Amino acid sequence: MSVSASALAELHRIHKQLGDLRERKDRGPRQIKAREFNLAKQNEELSKLQAEQKAGRVRSDQKQLLLRSSEQKIEDLKVKLNQASSNREYQALKDQIAADQMAGSVLSDEILEAMEKIDELAAHIAEQQKNIEAAKVEVARATAAVREQAGMLDSEIARLESELKEAESKLPGDFLDTYKRLVKGKGEDAMAEAQGDFCGGCYQQLTPNNMAELQMSRAIVCRNCGRLVYKAEDRSPSA
Repeated sequence: MSVSASALAELHRIHKQLGDLRERKDRGPRQIKAREFNLAKQNEELSKLQAEQKAGRVRSDQKQLLLRSSEQKIEDLKVKLNQASSNREYQALKDQIAADQMAGSVLSDEILEAMEKIDELAAHIAEQQKNIEAAKVEVARATAAVREQAGMLDSEIARLESELKEAESKLPGDFLDTYKRLVKGKGEDAMAEAQGDFCGGCYQQLTPNNMAELQMSRAIVCRNCGRLVYKAEDRSPSA
């Protein structure tokens, strides 16, 4: 194709730099979103812990009411025990008191376990609140960094887009349509620097005719991947 390798190399460079800058610009909002998602998960975990703690307190309160009711019942039975009119009634009341005391002991153990669980949850909640504060800091830090970089990235993108427009304006008409079609479909991957006698994009070996074109500093289209291939510049030191 009637376009120089140096012109295509310049276009390739600009496209790669633009692609990198645009990716960096797009990456910023994704980084913020990821940190916001983490913050939301941390808040969700806190809500679960708080709900579990609240439910534990309700159960503990209910058990304490049952224990107080059982203790009052035992006191009433003790009064009746002192007023028993027969050995049979006395023994029955004594057995009932013993049974209620045993049940009360079990209930007391359950209340103690519930209170310990509530204390554990309180510690987890405090730790989770610290995690949330740290996550908020990360969101704020990422947001500030993205905003700080946005202006610089926009400025660099605008500069390179201007360079690209100028470079494209120098392309010959018989090449411009092919170039635009490939760039529209592949972006910066529309071009590849030849690696010896191989396409630098797909590593398919180039034909002798292709190599002859490249030796004349012309661009060719790789028959395998469809990229515009150009010859690498001679980077050997001058004598």
